[in-house]
Order: sequence, then structure tokens, then C-alpha cells
Amino acid sequence: MGAPPLTFTTVSWQGDRVVLLDQRRLPAEEHYLECRSWQDVAEAIRTLAVRGAPAIGVAAAGGVALAALESRAPTGPELLAALEPAIEGLARTRPTAVNLFWALERMRRVARERAGRPVEEMRAQLVAEAETILEEDIAANRRIGAYGAELVSAGARILTHCNAGGLATAGYGTALGVVRGAVEAGRRPFVWVDETRPVLQGARLTAWELARESIPHAVIADVAAASIMARGEIDLVVVGADRIAANGDTANKIGTYGVAVLAHAHGIPFYVAAPFSTIDPSITEGSAIPIEERDPREVQELAGRRLVPAASPARNPAFDVTPARFITAIVTDRGIFRPPYAFAG
Repeated sequence: MGAPPLTFTTVSWQGDRVVLLDQRRLPAEEHYLECRSWQDVAEAIRTLAVRGAPAIGVAAAGGVALAALESRAPTGPELLAALEPAIEGLARTRPTAVNLFWALERMRRVARERAGRPVEEMRAQLVAEAETILEEDIAANRRIGAYGAELVSAGARILTHCNAGGLATAGYGTALGVVRGAVEAGRRPFVWVDETRPVLQGARLTAWELARESIPHAVIADVAAASIMARGEIDLVVVGADRIAANGDTANKIGTYGVAVLAHAHGIPFYVAAPFSTIDPSITEGSAIPIEERDPREVQELAGRRLVPAASPARNPAFDVTPARFITAIVTDRGIFRPPYAFAG
């Protein structure tokens, strides 16, 4: 039994532009943004038009390629210098997702290696590298799905948090890649979808993906997870990741830590699914992972309507860190890793 192919494209390179599915408008409208400059890509990342660590990295690589095409630098060394403002500007968009920095460094390395070649060849190579990063991400996600499917028993009821599907990657997904892999293996999973406040990536995005593919699911309020676990209606939890420290501590969407603690309390396996590039061996433990603070209005408002009294301030950390002791296994494109975690560079 195979899962149907994705009927949408999250990020693509189309000749002289990066095209992104605008996730701010989902589920009401399927609208694609055409980014013709690295600044357009940076704004799309910053405003969550594209989100999810792997998708951010793929989009950023495309942004560097756009900067190369835009530049009129006549030589390789001059083009290399001209790319730095774009790379630095894209790096400033979101601090937590390590795939962003991984992709930017990979593009920088290609530019440095080709700086002695004819400038048009250098531009073409940067475009080719951005396309390769996109293709590699899809292939990596499919491997994650195949590995992760082995952890899913027939009819398993899976809880996921935030969106780690095709919308968060170049295609197929990480946590939802595991779900898709289980579907393809004929295991007929059911998915509980945390709504994921404050931006509702679960209710808006994960549910949208699952509904399009007719994968059985139900959306629940974040606060309902404990009760459903207590009733024995969740068999495992699978989430994505934005950065994994060398010791296995994992940063993911705010609320993930709470779900991990609940799963531990109820004896439910808690799995993280992410490409190996999400592991940052330069960070020894989770406390060193930078946590993005976003606009408080995302908490205070919903669909443009104020929910919180005008006199009440709000805090809006976008991520939290789940300690490795609560993670049953980390599923990557290189296989499944179990405690004790010790990722080296």
C-alpha cells in the first residue's frame, strides 16, 4: 500500500527565481510566492512564509544562488565578496534552525572553491548546488521515513507536534515522513495532531497535509495531549527538530518539551525525526542552543484579532529544548540512533 504523491511543492528553483508555497495563507489559500532576490527569500523566512528547518535551509541556498545571478561582479573573487552580504543577511533571519547555517556554509564553500574559475561557471555551479541541496533533502526525508516506519506497528496511534511534513522540508517530511513511510508499508497509522499554539502549525499545516492524502487523523488542543495519553489512545510520539546538540538534546517548536515529559510519564516512546544535517556537534548540550524570541503579537492575536488585554504583555519563545533523557531514539537519514547519544563532528 503506497501513500499518494505530494500534490504540492514547498520550495522549488525555477530558472531565475525561488518559488515558495506561502504557508501563512494555509489552509484557506494555496498561494505561491516568487522570490527574485535574496532579500525576498530572507523576508519569506523571517515572516514564516516558508518554515521548518530543512525547508529554510533549502530556501536559503536558493537565496544565495539568486544573489549570484543578481550580482554583476566580473570576476570570481569579486562575486565571492558580493555574496557575503546575502549570506550574512539570510543567516540573521532565524537563529535556531541549524539547517539554515549548514546550507549557507555549503554555498559559501562552493563559491570559495570556484572563485578561480570563470565567473559564469561559478554562478552556474552555485545554482546547481542549490538544486542539489533541494534534491538531497527529499531523498534524505524518504530515508528517514523508511527507517522510522520500522518503529510504527500496525494501526499505531501517533501524536505529533507542530508541522514536520512536506511543508517543513523540500518534500515528504521528517516526522510526517515517518507517517508516510508507515502508510507506504501498509501499517495504517492514525495521527493525533497537536494544534501547536501560538501560530497553529499543527492545526493549519499538518492537518492540511494529512487531509490531502486521506491519512486518518484528528486535531486536538495542545492541552488535551495528557488526557488522551492517560486514556491509552497514543502509542508513540514523533516530532521533528530544528537543532540537535551533540548529546542528543533537541530544540523543536515550543511545547515539544512538555509533550516529551508527558510521554515519559505515561511510558510512551518519544521519537525525534530529522536529517543528519540537523545535528550540530559544535554544541555540546541543549542549553547552548540559541532560542528565537518572536513578536509577542503572535501570542496576543489570532488571525488579526486581539485576544489578550491591551495592558497585558506576552512572551513568545518559538522553541524549547527537550533533554536527551526523554528521547527514545533519533531517526535520521543515516539510521536510528539510541541513547547514549554522542554525535561528533
